Amino acid sequence: MNCEQALEYLRENHRGVLTTQRRDGRPQLSNVAYLYDAEDGKVKISVTEDRAKTRNVRRDPRVSMLVLGPNWYEYVVVEGMGSILDQNPVPELRRVYEGISGGPHPNWQEFDEAMVRDRRVVLSIAIERMYPISDE
Repeated sequence: MNCEQALEYLRENHRGVLTTQRRDGRPQLSNVAYLYDAEDGKVKISVTEDRAKTRNVRRDPRVSMLVLGPNWYEYVVVEGMGSILDQNPVPELRRVYEGISGGPHPNWQEFDEAMVRDRRVVLSIAIERMYPISDE
């Protein structure tokens, strides 16, 4: 799998396992839904402000994410630096939602209110390295 094929794989799939670093250095793993944003080349994930992954990224921005598709033996690992978008995140949260779901939310006002109430922010991952493993 070459780089363009790996990026296409990221565009087609929306589920992954995010790894951040705990304070003691051990990995903390989280199942996530994500959007690969081809406009800026970043992976974007809706997270809540009070979760371990959010705190971990604020302290140590190094992250990895495993993306599995329907074929168990085909996957891509993304490594990069994470950052938290917490200033007016609702427009970006809308983009993440639409990218993952494939369309608009049926009630954007309800969505926006839920995002604010749940203290949702966007974790953005600047990809530094990908390693495609199999071409099966």
